[in-house]
Amino acid sequence: MEKITVFTPAYNRAYSINLCYESLCRQTCKDFIWMVIDDGSTDNTAQLIKEWQKLDNGFKIEYIYKKNGGMHSAHNTAYDNIKTELNVCIDSDDYMTDNAIEEILKCWEDNKSEKYAGILALDIFTNNEIIGVELPRDKTDITLSGFYANGGRGDKKLIYRTDIINKYPRYPEFEGERYVGLSYIYHLIDQDYTLVILNEPVCVVEYRTDGSGYNMFRQYLNNPKGFAFYRKETMKLTEGFASNFKCAVHYVSSCIIGKERHFIKQSPKKGITVLAVPFGAALTVYIRTMVKLKKM
Repeated sequence: MEKITVFTPAYNRAYSINLCYESLCRQTCKDFIWMVIDDGSTDNTAQLIKEWQKLDNGFKIEYIYKKNGGMHSAHNTAYDNIKTELNVCIDSDDYMTDNAIEEILKCWEDNKSEKYAGILALDIFTNNEIIGVELPRDKTDITLSGFYANGGRGDKKLIYRTDIINKYPRYPEFEGERYVGLSYIYHLIDQDYTLVILNEPVCVVEYRTDGSGYNMFRQYLNNPKGFAFYRKETMKLTEGFASNFKCAVHYVSSCIIGKERHFIKQSPKKGITVLAVPFGAALTVYIRTMVKLKKM
């Protein structure tokens, strides 16, 4: 039986998902399943995947189509269907290094323990530059939140045990919305487990300059319940006034946008939330202004 599932959420990425597929074909170890979660694509993604399923790739390809619901809902679908011991998400715009599966499985075989939720590895740019900074060399394991709290920077690749993922709640899905922060579940796992450090690149990322700042402002307006939920849950796990206040400002803003009247009562940090109200209101005005300006 295969040991790891590589799952790829895809929404209208027929023009780029071939990079991911081709990198999987080049793997030095084929002990994996590739699971494509089609998040309601209207292009020829389905046709592409079905053509690849007919080929002798050396690995199994699973294709699941679902109604468009955003990245977090695609993760929910993947987690509901993964049967292998480990899993890793590779986005449809990204691809794996040629020996990634081999490196991951060797690392896990050498370090497997009930105290570990999985592995934390490196992402790199197409020029082989590490995204952010490398992982600590003086440690064998770490939490994702601990890495960033101690000066860590840049996206990292998370490889999780499937049984651990299944111990925690799925991402909530709000009607008409398409976003909940993926780190919601990762932060919950951090409370109970650590991740083995693999200071090797396993994923190549090419960031696209598509007006992501503007897109994020639109995300705030289009997904207020998802953002409010994420900020509220983050406050439950966050220590220190500054970090909690920042979360509270964003929480207040999302609740104003979503017309949630009882947000102070629902907040896990009511005092800080009260202090954040004027700043959250100002942030709301700023977000709406930026979106309007970009439309002009």
